[in-house]
Amino acid sequence: MSEAYNDAPGTVDAEGLARGSSLDADAVRAAYRRWAGVYDRVFGAVSAPARRAAVAAVNAAEGVEVLEVGVGTGLALPHYRPEKRITGIDLSTEMLERARARVAREGLGNVRQLLELDAEATGFEDHRFDIAVAMFVASVVPNPRRLAAELRRVVRPGGLILFVNHFAAESGPMALVERALAPASRALGWHPDFAIERLIPAEQRKAASAVPMWPFGLFRLVSLSNPDSASARPG
Repeated sequence: MSEAYNDAPGTVDAEGLARGSSLDADAVRAAYRRWAGVYDRVFGAVSAPARRAAVAAVNAAEGVEVLEVGVGTGLALPHYRPEKRITGIDLSTEMLERARARVAREGLGNVRQLLELDAEATGFEDHRFDIAVAMFVASVVPNPRRLAAELRRVVRPGGLILFVNHFAAESGPMALVERALAPASRALGWHPDFAIERLIPAEQRKAASAVPMWPFGLFRLVSLSNPDSASARPG
C-alpha cells in the first residue's frame, strides 16, 4: 500500500456553519464520535443490503480508481474486487481509526488511502477517479448539491457516480415519522426528512436511476454517468 494512512486536513463550509438548521462539520464529527463504537452493530446490519448493492455496482463498472466518500469504519472495504484501487475519505477521526484497523487486520492491499477530508471540498485533482460512491453521506453534509458537484469534478467524464442514502417519503406514515424526527438531526448526525431534490435537481434526475433497497425501501441506490466533470464545479 502506498501512502495508505496519510491524513490531510479538510475544510469546513462557512455557509453550512451559518445555517442553524443544517448539519455543520462539527455536528457531524460529534455525532459520529458518539456512534463510532457501536456503528457496525447498530447501523451495519440495517444498511448491509444497500451497501452490498453499491459495492456490486462499483465492482461491475469500468475503471479501477474508486473514491468511497464517507468510508466510515470501512464496512464496504473488504468487498471490493482486488483490482479496484480504493481511496476512502471521512470527516470522523474515530471512524477512520476503525477503518484503518480493518484494513490492517484483513490485509486489504487495494485500499490505497484513508483520508480525513471534507466531501464537499476534497482537494483532489479533476478527473482523478473512474468511480465515486457516497454511502449514507448525502443527508449529512451541509450542502448536498456541492457534494454532488464535487463528485462530478473528481470523476472522469463517462465515469460512474453512485449515492446510497435514505430519501424522504413524499406522503404516508413514514413521511410523518421523518418530519417528527427532523428536529433531532444534529443529535442523529443525519436528516431523516432529506429530499432527493436537495442532492440532484429535477432536470438531472432524468438521467439517473434510483432503485429501492431492502429493508422496505429505506434506502435507495442512485446511479448516474458523469457527463462532464470538467465543467462541474462546487457551488
